[in-house]
Parts: sequence; structure tokens; C-alpha cells
Amino acid sequence: MKAKYLFIMVLLSFFSSNGFAQDHSTNRKPYAAGRFYADNPTELKIQLQQLFSKAQEKKSNNTPLAIIVPHAGYVFSGEVAASAYNQIDPNFKFERIFIIGSSHTTAFQGASVYCLGDYETPLGIVRVDQDLVQKLVLENKLLKCYPEPHLYEHSLEVQLPFLQYHLKKPFKIVPIIIGSATAETAKKLAVILKPYLNEKNLFVISSDFSHYPRYENAVKVDQATAEAIQTNKASKLIAALGDNEKKKVPGLSTSLCGWSSVLTLLNMTEGIADLSVELLQYKNSGDSRFGGRDGVVGYCAISFAPSKQNLASEFSISNEDKKYLLKLARETIAQYVRKGTTPEVDDSHLSMTVKTPCGAFVTLTKDHKLRGCIGRFDPDEPLWKVVQSMAISAATKDYRFSPVLPVEINQLEIEISVLTPLKRIKSIDEFILGEQGIYIKKGDLHGTFLPQVAKSTGWSKDELLGHCAQEKAGIGWDGWKTAELYTYEALVFKE
Repeated sequence: MKAKYLFIMVLLSFFSSNGFAQDHSTNRKPYAAGRFYADNPTELKIQLQQLFSKAQEKKSNNTPLAIIVPHAGYVFSGEVAASAYNQIDPNFKFERIFIIGSSHTTAFQGASVYCLGDYETPLGIVRVDQDLVQKLVLENKLLKCYPEPHLYEHSLEVQLPFLQYHLKKPFKIVPIIIGSATAETAKKLAVILKPYLNEKNLFVISSDFSHYPRYENAVKVDQATAEAIQTNKASKLIAALGDNEKKKVPGLSTSLCGWSSVLTLLNMTEGIADLSVELLQYKNSGDSRFGGRDGVVGYCAISFAPSKQNLASEFSISNEDKKYLLKLARETIAQYVRKGTTPEVDDSHLSMTVKTPCGAFVTLTKDHKLRGCIGRFDPDEPLWKVVQSMAISAATKDYRFSPVLPVEINQLEIEISVLTPLKRIKSIDEFILGEQGIYIKKGDLHGTFLPQVAKSTGWSKDELLGHCAQEKAGIGWDGWKTAELYTYEALVFKE
């Protein structure tokens, strides 16, 4: 390990000592610009704007964990690629974006990351997450600091202008080229990368589909390959590729040029429940006015996104109801703290939503610091009653704080979280950090964190589970690993 680290440092210092690091000459320069897409920044932006205007619109509120996109010239596959990128919220701030492709130019063992600098396109510099890249190389023999395969590889580069044009927040990439196209390499790489497959990151898998059959044969072959991918099973993809080869389709040289990259993704996603794998768009080069139909290349846009329903589509609360519940919570706290009584409510005028049995949490803050938070999941009373009860509990029964004093009432800020029913999960891969709350139960001990805790603390999934198990459930930092785990969603509103 020390020798490997020393080699990387020597390599980096060599480039630096020759002046490359200072003037960015160690950056990976554009190769596909002027070949696969426009090399003039203004023309490229116009080209991208036209592609996105023709592409499929966003089909779900859920941001994909991964997308499969083509990597041919933009005049052939650009619209299909834009359809995949359109599924991504342009305002989302990704921690990093993994871009994975299979080598078209260089045969080598394992996989290569670019660790000498950043990537460049006509639209500017795309930062490489060098801290993570070097960590991956140091900790895994499969991944190499090997720049040569990146220099003339188009499959990663052509994705970057789409990201630069579509995303509004800065982002870093982890560029990976797979050299040895074997199922074993894909399986090993998936083990290395799976810890990063979460809602904070995006995986972009670069691959075209069938190469060089006639138009009508390409449609059939690509349909079989896409359907295998949509099963989200690595074995099904391997079988489909084998079946396509056995058919000896005239002109077909490959069904999936980046099959090792797609297989890597399936090895990561296969065990994730409630994951929707959707074919967004299919075309081939014969659909372009620049392409013929005798020997075509196929292009698919496929998304891998959580299939969970958005709470707002299942249960919505009007602004009037939100205002009423917040007002009720404040009046209840004020009367109970001052007089020890609870306001009486005439529910005849209340909406059906407020009368619906729902679990809820009431959170109190003072000067933007937590002052009390208590809730319950069992929806055995109308929502307004639960809010009343939890408001009193948050103000007077949260063991972490002394009861709220009358002089504090006007200083409190109130937030209400209306909860969906608990859902048992078997793996933490099913838990979506920041969008779902976690409930941990072991025997008679239990504890929970609301979805917004992850956003306010910045904890990773493991950290959140550890804190919840130790501080809320009282079963120790690793207690969640042998406990029952449940997720839920929350519709959150505050004053």
C-alpha cells in the first residue's frame, strides 16, 4: 500500500515539476470536440438547447440514482441523451457524479481513473474529485491511476457538456474507464462503488446499444437488451447478450458496446427495492437525417430512480389547513403552559384532511435551536387531535429539555411533520437519506429521526443510523444493524 501511494505521489510530482500542474496542461483536454459535438462554445450551447427542447420531459419527481446514456455524435444520439439528463433536477447539488464507460481504444486490466487533473470541454473545466479518486486507487487494486485510456476516449467526454449545460450548481466528477470487459471485473467494481450509490451522487453509465445491423434488426435486438436491463438483474443482461449473439444477426458486432459498464451498474442496483428502471426513449442512427438504415447504431436513455410515491400526490394539505394546524399548536401550547388546560375545538367546520387520522411530530425551536420535539406514528386519532397532543408533549415532556416557560412562548418557532405509515425495510439501501425518516426498534426500545435531520446535520446514512440507535433508541451505535428498521415520509410545514 505504501509503495502504491509513493508511486502516485512521484507521478504527480513529476508532472508538477515540469510545470504542467501550474498551467493546467495535466488536465484532460477535449478530444471529441469538433468530432462528436461542436467545438465552439456558442455553437455548442445552441446545439444543446435544441437537443433538450426536443427531448422527453421529466417523468417523475424523483431524481434518478443512475442513468444509461448513449455516447455517439450529438446529431445521432444527442436527443436521446438529453432525455436522460432531463430526468435530473437541474438545481440539485450533487456531492459527485460518477461517469463510467468501457474503453474503446485501450486494452488493460481493471479500470482507470484520471488522477492528474481535471477534464476540459469547450464550456470550461469540469473538476475531478481528486480526493476520492486517489482514495479509490490507494484502497483498491482494481482501480489504477492510468491516464492514457482517457486521452482519446470519447464515451466519458461527450457526457460532460450535457451536465455543464443542464446543471445549475457546481459539480465534481469521478471519471472511470473499464479496461477489462469481463463479468468478474464488473462485479468487483460494483462492490467498490456501491457505497457511493445514494441520493447524494449520480451515476452516468455511457453506452450505445446495437452496432451495425439493419434498422429493423437493430430495433428488435435493442428491445431485447433494454428489456433485460429493465429487469434490474445482471444475469438477465448476460443472458440477453448471449441470446442476441446466438441469433447471428447480419452486421451485428455488439449488442451493447459498454456492456461491462452497464453490468457494473446492475450489480450495484439489483438488491435495491422499489427501484424503477424505465426506458425513457429509444432511437437509432437510422432515425437521424444524417444516418442510413443499412448499418445502424442503437441508442437508449434509461433511468434508475426510486419508485416511491411522492407524499404530496397521495396526501396533500392546503395552505389554509397548514395555517390552522400551526395556529392550533401555538394556542394549545400557550393555554397549556399558562393554565394547564387544553383549548376545546369544534371540529364541525374543519376540512376532511384535518379530520383524517395521521401520525405527526411537532418540533419547537428557539433562536433556531431545538427546544422540543415529540411525535407519534399511530394514526388512531384525527390529525388535529394528534397535533394538539404532540404540541403539549413537545413543550412539556421532552426529557432532553426543561418544560417551556410562559415567557418563552412568543419566542418559539413551530414546525409540524405529518407522517406516512411506517414501512419495514430489509436493507439500508432502501432508505433514502434526506427524503425519508428512519424508525429503529429493538424489543421495547425504539427511536426515530425525521427526514429533515439528515439535511440539518449533514450526516451520512451510517452516521444518522448510528446517532439514532445510540441517542434515540438507546441500543448503542451499531445497534441498528440487528434491529428492525422502518422508513416513512413527512409533509413538513412551519410558521
